[in-house]
Amino acid sequence: MAVRIRTLVASGGAVLMALVLTGCGGADVGDAPAEHKSFALNGKTLTIRAGHSSVELVPADVQKVEVTRRVDGWVMFGSGPEPRWDMEDDTLTLKVKCDALISDCVSEHRVKVPRGVRVVVEGDDGRITASGFDTPLSLTADNGRVTVRDSSGPLELKSDNGRITGERLSAPSVSAQSDNGRVQLDFTSVPDRVDTVSDNGGIVVVLPGGGTKYAVDASADNGRVSVDVPRGEGSRHVVRARSGNGEIDVRSAN
Repeated sequence: MAVRIRTLVASGGAVLMALVLTGCGGADVGDAPAEHKSFALNGKTLTIRAGHSSVELVPADVQKVEVTRRVDGWVMFGSGPEPRWDMEDDTLTLKVKCDALISDCVSEHRVKVPRGVRVVVEGDDGRITASGFDTPLSLTADNGRVTVRDSSGPLELKSDNGRITGERLSAPSVSAQSDNGRVQLDFTSVPDRVDTVSDNGGIVVVLPGGGTKYAVDASADNGRVSVDVPRGEGSRHVVRARSGNGEIDVRSAN
């Protein structure tokens, strides 16, 4: 064994590193133990700053903001994973730090939000999911998908690198902007305003039928544009879609 180690070192650190890495399993947050913590909220707006973690949001009949987290990972030549969760001035910080030459760290946070609270999320490297809200949501991911389901409050959705998806929406207004990713919004009730932008990715907007007319303004620098809904320039139901590189499809659900 000693001879083998000397041979590996002599042949270079890269070989030794490769062999060491083969013994490191991938991080699996699904098997990590769950931790729980509650945070008092004084106002009617909750701001969440998340880093290196997925965030799932749900409204609930709770008095405080209730968080469940799972963290897993390993590091080599450094430290971590070091999770952090704290609340200050109604801003909840949910982050996990791995400071190492080589690491594999994953985490997820599930946040129960008291009903009637507006939520703002500023995420860095992780997906954001929200379901069942009737209050305004402003969700931004620097690197990750943004998904909203079954929500009726106004929505502002942004992703620098990731897909934006809205399912079964009854929101009166939706703004969705992706720098690099597809945007798809499906509505169950007629919205007043939909504003979508994708620098690199297609856009799909599915609207309720029933004869409602929409004022549609759609254009793509590089891609096909299809609009298959009743149109009326003076309609108060406005749909705007802009794509730098990708197809645009605005159509009726039936």
